[in-house]
Amino acid sequence: MFLRIEKGSAVPISQQIEQQIATRCAAGSLRPGERLPSVRELARDLSVNQNTVLRVYERLVRDSILEMRQGQGTFVAADAQAKAASGHRERLVEELRQLARQALGLGLSDEELHELLRQALEQVRTSNHAPLTTAENPS
Repeated sequence: MFLRIEKGSAVPISQQIEQQIATRCAAGSLRPGERLPSVRELARDLSVNQNTVLRVYERLVRDSILEMRQGQGTFVAADAQAKAASGHRERLVEELRQLARQALGLGLSDEELHELLRQALEQVRTSNHAPLTTAENPS
């Protein structure tokens, strides 16, 4: 399983691992019934503490995205895709609210914010990460 950890990131490592596994489940690249690496294997591959991986697996089991089978390992749950997609949507809506608050706090108009979002979407689709341009302030 390919996961990437950014150790200098402000996002805690456990959260990075959790989000990547949940995202793969939501996207269907981790399929129901698929066995995940053992806690020890994943911790070694990512160079993180085993307790970090264990906590991630336990949280994803609690969220019904993974299931632990005694003596067999950790597997993707049967309805993981729907559960993970639902959780991602809720987080996305909250992140959009936070961005909207920041934009309003900066004094951006609705049109300026929509234009920035349109540019960001276009850049993601074309993988062009040129800086976003803001509309000129008419004042």
